[in-house]
Amino acid sequence: MFNDIGPLELVTLIVLAVLVFGPDKLPKLIQDATRTIRKIREFSESAKQDIRQELGPEFKDFEFEDLNPKTFIRKQLDNDELGLKEIRNGFDLKKEMAEVTDAVHGRDAESSSSSSAPDSAGGAIDMTKKPENPRDERPPYDADAT
Repeated sequence: MFNDIGPLELVTLIVLAVLVFGPDKLPKLIQDATRTIRKIREFSESAKQDIRQELGPEFKDFEFEDLNPKTFIRKQLDNDELGLKEIRNGFDLKKEMAEVTDAVHGRDAESSSSSSAPDSAGGAIDMTKKPENPRDERPPYDADAT
């Protein structure tokens, strides 16, 4: 809970608490605070158990931490049922970026990727600019569309 508080800050908080509340009232205040925190935790656990019971046996492994979107997505992506690990491992980002760079610069993609494995898709995508239509015809005009 207080992982980011250093020892000097903790000593400062204790001295400040003693000065504000006094040495007579401080132990009772600490007891009241710990009792309140304990009751809140018990209430929270009770509510979680009630929700799990109401959801039924289908959700016996339901965790409330899974409601956090980051945790949910991470758990689903790590799930091996979808085969995402094979897809992720089969994707070579450096090779793909080299192919795109070669296509943009107009170089031959096969000459730069000859040392790497052949494409599983069967060929490279031609991303070079196509020559324009020499006749320069206008597209048909549709008066109803405007």
